[in-house]
Amino acid sequence: MLWQSLVTHKDMISISPTPELLESLYWITLLAVIVSSASAVLKAGFKEYDLFGVIIIAVSTGLGGGSLRDMLLDRDVFWIQDQIFFIASLGSAVVVFITARLFVISPRFFLIPDAAGLATFGIAGTLVALMLGTPLLVASFMGVMTGIMGGIFRDILCNEPPLVFSSPLYATVSWLGSLFFILLLHLNISTSLAAIISGLVIFIARLLALKYDINLPRFRFKK
Repeated sequence: MLWQSLVTHKDMISISPTPELLESLYWITLLAVIVSSASAVLKAGFKEYDLFGVIIIAVSTGLGGGSLRDMLLDRDVFWIQDQIFFIASLGSAVVVFITARLFVISPRFFLIPDAAGLATFGIAGTLVALMLGTPLLVASFMGVMTGIMGGIFRDILCNEPPLVFSSPLYATVSWLGSLFFILLLHLNISTSLAAIISGLVIFIARLLALKYDINLPRFRFKK
């Protein structure tokens, strides 16, 4: 059973890096970089940083989670291996920087691309880990790390408490979505379809958690 595989480190899912799969991973990661970088610009913009400061925060957000994942998995860092991801992050930052000067944007609008980045990076991180033969539970957590670390870097650079530690169901939906992705693969759903379904689940669940303020219990000392 899948649960036994998760806890006993016996993988039941074998994913070969076929050209089609690598292409899907490429586009998922590229989308993740673009939307995560955009969310960083919108968040940093309310600090009124200059263009260079905004770009630094955008690049750290768009590339940070995937970089940490690749270093932990002893894999070539994705944006150093292919600079198109770095260029996409820069481009996203500049476009949003200019757009924000032309149109009125709600202070909470950054949460939408942030949720999209959480979903896409979460699936991409899990997929990369599975392709490298990582145990399933670890692979799912690699998805979480990939999805949330860019946002943590963004918030630290903006001198704010990381959103992931207090915002409604942030890392929680990422981890559940990554596990759901693995479940779909276990049920022999095609990788591309499983990625789309799981990514949408993470994205929609995060937006619903924000709308209805759904949170995990917070730590409190007994008085």
